[in-house]
Amino acid sequence: MLQQISTFVENKSGRLCAVMKALNEAKINIRALSIADTTDFGIVRLIVDDTEKALGALKEQGFTATVTEVIGFKIEDHFGAMFGVVNLFSDEGINIEYSYSLMGKNQGEADIVVRVTEKEKATEILTKNNIKLITANDV
Repeated sequence: MLQQISTFVENKSGRLCAVMKALNEAKINIRALSIADTTDFGIVRLIVDDTEKALGALKEQGFTATVTEVIGFKIEDHFGAMFGVVNLFSDEGINIEYSYSLMGKNQGEADIVVRVTEKEKATEILTKNNIKLITANDV
């Protein structure tokens, strides 16, 4: 499993830049980024090369940030590949709460991050179906 940092930011100009500045000053390499917004605030989700250092840098700058375990996996970059994974989860009653892509390193593959309701069961399903999991060493 991968560790993801979620930080809450006001939905106003300059706040994302402040998050990026804190990480930049700490020399953190961002491997994945997702932003979800509402009227008043946003949730910035990040997978980075050093979770603890990034978490410290964000908290030092006054950001509320938490760490969540998510699942990362590789699929072939072709029509229907993501449907195949989503269908496996659906058949087993596993809900995907959210998903986004991870910066991949291999051409012809797509690296995906998901947060699901049943992490262990989802991991078993991926492994059973020969879908390669992404670990912290892969990012």
